[in-house]
Amino acid sequence: MLPTPMKTKASHDGLFCELYWGTTRNEAWNFGPEQTRVLAAPDETVPLPLYGFTLPEEPFLIAERTPEGYRVFVPPASRVERSRRGESFQPVPDTELRRSGASAWVELTAEDRVRLSQGDLSLLLAPSVAGKRAGGLGARDLGLLAMLLALLLSIPVGLLLAGHSPEHMAESNARALAAAREKEQAERKRLGVDTPARPLSPDTLPDAGVRTLPGSFGIH
Repeated sequence: MLPTPMKTKASHDGLFCELYWGTTRNEAWNFGPEQTRVLAAPDETVPLPLYGFTLPEEPFLIAERTPEGYRVFVPPASRVERSRRGESFQPVPDTELRRSGASAWVELTAEDRVRLSQGDLSLLLAPSVAGKRAGGLGARDLGLLAMLLALLLSIPVGLLLAGHSPEHMAESNARALAAAREKEQAERKRLGVDTPARPLSPDTLPDAGVRTLPGSFGIH
């Protein structure tokens, strides 16, 4: 008979479970602090669908919250290992298992990871932060957000005003005229006509003389 569920507040927030086939992770689950009991079975209707493990009963209580963390129950045909503070996994001796009748369990604290294995399958259980939820935006955050939005909105308006103001248009026209003059001077220099020709005065124009038109030439 399994122990009575304990209504306690754990020192961490939730339970994270990963199911591996060899070295390949097949599934992952996150359980928040509100879920004090995690049931497992080869069935999609339970919180932890667990295929390939021999379970003494279905559903099987795989984890239960305690004041220190979680109590992880070990299926009879499974190997159990523990890793403390990120160290490599080590087998848990049978003498370290806690027992009550036919049930055996190991304590999972905030600094532990527990791995249950059967064949090529392994279930990794570790503390998680599933229950933490980010709080709403504070007054300072809202102020920063408003400033950012105002800055983003002001950039297109500033570009629009700068592109259509009379001063900007006059400056653009002046630059265009100066560039055209420089281009014309360069072209004249290339052609060898960069020195302007002197205009001819009326006194220097050749006299074409006076011609008499024939009588048959009419003017309309």
